[in-house]
Amino acid sequence: MNAAQLMTGLHSPLARGSFDLAAVNGLGDGGCAVYEREGGHRKFLQIELTPGGSVGEIQERLAQGASSLPEIVPGAIGYYFKDRYSKSNSAYAMLVQGRAELNIQLEIGVAGRDNAADVVALMRLIAPKLITDASAVSPGPSGAGRSSGGKRG
Repeated sequence: MNAAQLMTGLHSPLARGSFDLAAVNGLGDGGCAVYEREGGHRKFLQIELTPGGSVGEIQERLAQGASSLPEIVPGAIGYYFKDRYSKSNSAYAMLVQGRAELNIQLEIGVAGRDNAADVVALMRLIAPKLITDASAVSPGPSGAGRSSGGKRG
């Protein structure tokens, strides 16, 4: 929760959501969001884990100028960017490994912070825990891809 507080500037945010890492044959599924406690309960930060990752989507965003994420999870590819047109300091990151996709959306960031670096740091913190071995494709004996089927523990 400390990372979310730094990224959003909220001192006592509401956080709601859950992740089921065993769902969808071990790919995992779920999400969580961080909201302001008072006022209109605006959403500041959202994290989603979904099956159905697309390397093509990552490559398309990179071709459009997004920055490449450093290697966070072996075999994963990802991007991040700060929305240069946003007046609320928005930044986004997506990581895909095999069929798993992890998406971080900082909708309202703190002015003066490097919001793009914030989403990268959060991705480094949570991706190794949320992206499981089941999402990875490893070479089989013939060199063809197969799911490793295991789960990190």
